[in-house]
Amino acid sequence: MGRIIVHMHGKPSDKKMAGLIDDYSQRLKSKVRLEIHSAKLSNEEYFSKVPKDAILLDETGDMMTSIEFSEMFLEWGIASKEAHLAIGPADGFPKDHGRKSISLSPMTFPHELATVLLIEQLYRSYEISRGSSYHRV
Repeated sequence: MGRIIVHMHGKPSDKKMAGLIDDYSQRLKSKVRLEIHSAKLSNEEYFSKVPKDAILLDETGDMMTSIEFSEMFLEWGIASKEAHLAIGPADGFPKDHGRKSISLSPMTFPHELATVLLIEQLYRSYEISRGSSYHRV
């Protein structure tokens, strides 16, 4: 069974955001791992440490619904290799990165809030796959 690894540049400095990230991460403990890269890395160094096959969270990426995202989540769960998702550093990823990317919204969010949104969507995907009432249509 595959595991999902979320990459983040630096630890969250906002305690409330850190608490939300931790809460959703705990709910997904057996399915999702959060990997925090040192904030001392430059944007270029961080980008080079993120696996080449990682899906980047980028405002110019593909838009999708929670149901579409949950379908990807299911695929990652049955895959034999790890799936990597990466939240950009505060200044974002290079504009010409050429990697697969998805967008949480056409709006721009602080990278800590983007991490909360991503982890919540992963949790929502898990709940959709279970058929729980968490996701209401």
